[in-house]
Order: sequence, then structure tokens, then C-alpha cells
Amino acid sequence: MPRGRAQGYDELREQILARAARLFARRGYTATTMNEVAEACGVSKPSLYHYVRDKQQLLVEIAETHIARLEALVEEVVAETQAPETRMRRLIAAFLAVYAGAQAEHRVLTEDVRFLQPADRRRILDGERKVVAAFADAIAQARPELRGAGLDKPLTMLLFGMMNWMFTWLKPRGSLTHAEMAPIVADLFFGGLGAVQANGGRSSIHRGDGKAPRPAPRSPRLLAAATSRPRP
Repeated sequence: MPRGRAQGYDELREQILARAARLFARRGYTATTMNEVAEACGVSKPSLYHYVRDKQQLLVEIAETHIARLEALVEEVVAETQAPETRMRRLIAAFLAVYAGAQAEHRVLTEDVRFLQPADRRRILDGERKVVAAFADAIAQARPELRGAGLDKPLTMLLFGMMNWMFTWLKPRGSLTHAEMAPIVADLFFGGLGAVQANGGRSSIHRGDGKAPRPAPRSPRLLAAATSRPRP
């Protein structure tokens, strides 16, 4: 008869994934050894293999867990009944809130997916494409004519360009937080530089009159082309 899982198994497994993600983010996936993961987790190497098969499984599960969290977040926000611009702002704020608490996992998803086996990589990228498509749909709902012009995906990639690489310069104990940056990103995306409010990171959508600035006219000539393989 197979042995049942010990009490606290799932909690310890989550800790192993979190600490492995921090190691991968700091040292790189290829440079990190299972001995180092075991040491960081405070378990023996044989005990570590009771929770994960190998380093590749660690990478798969870190990436899958993170992208699944983002997919669930999109579904939650999209299910809410709200105006298109409000939905877009909610998506931006929600994603940056997740990024703030999962910077190591986000760095792993951004930089180390290339080390996955092809089938695993395709599955992760499929999840990323779903997230990108949801953002593109939200943009098209706010500005329907952009989809007809083929600009919903390029604009989505420009937006992710602002959000995805924030971890490279926004320090955890710096003068700005992800929560303060979220409305700034939204204001910049919807209204350009002139719409950004220098009021401690509070969005212009929260002004006393409750109105957001009118979006500035956009010219397709000024938009950068989307990458060939979108990813959030």
C-alpha cells in the first residue's frame, strides 16, 4: 500500500519552488545546482527529490504556476462588469501587484523558459499567448478601431514592454512601488506623457471630478512593430 503524503507536504513543496525561483533569478537556471536548492530549502538532497524529480521539473512548475496565476487574474478581471478603460486599468494594476510579490518567478518566466523541453515550452507559451490575447481584447474594447487597423497586438506588446521589465530597475525598497507605478503606466498608456500625474503615483482617474484625461490622438506611424512571438 503506497505511503500517504506527510503533513505539511504541500506547504514545503511551495517553499521549495519559491526558494528555487529566487536562486534561478539570482544565479541563473543553468548555474544553479540541486545541491544549492536543497541547501537553500534546508533539506537534504535525497529529501528534495521526494518533492521534485529534477531541476527541469522545478523550472516547469515555477513557470506553470506563475503563468496560471496570471491567466486566473485575467479571467477574474474580465468577468467583472466595468467600462473598457476601467477594465484595462484594473488589469494593469492587478498584474503589477502580482509582479511585486513574484519578482523571482517573473524573472524566471521571462529569462529561463528557453531551457524547457519543447513540449513544456509550448505549453507555457500557449498560456502566455492567452494572456496577451486577453489584453489585446481589452484594448480593442476600449478602442475598437485599433483592431481593424491591426494595432491591438502591437499596443499590447508595448504595454507589456513597460510592465515586464520593471523588475530590472524598480527596487523592492526603493522610493516607488509597483502599486504606485500601476496608475502611472495606465495614464502613460492611455494619454501619453501629458496625462501622467505627479501626485505620489495616484492615477488621474481618481481625481476629484472622477474623470480621466481624454486620450491623445495616436498615429500608426509612431508605433513600434510587435515582436514575432508575443509573451507577457
